[in-house]
Amino acid sequence: MDEVRKFLMKYRGAIIGGIVATLILLTRLYELMIGILIIALGIYLGNYIQLNKEVVKEKLKKIIDKM
Repeated sequence: MDEVRKFLMKYRGAIIGGIVATLILLTRLYELMIGILIIALGIYLGNYIQLNKEVVKEKLKKIIDKM
């Protein structure tokens, strides 16, 4: 019994993480999380492009010229 308790205490974080990951998969919550992540990346990218128009134009020109 003492060995089981030591095992649980040592790997408690991994066990909890596994349970949370399983719940996320079973409830299909990951689809919502991916959607929120895509929206956040779009907001960040739009803001970056708006604030750095000239830098983005130069980078795009270089990429197009390489093609």
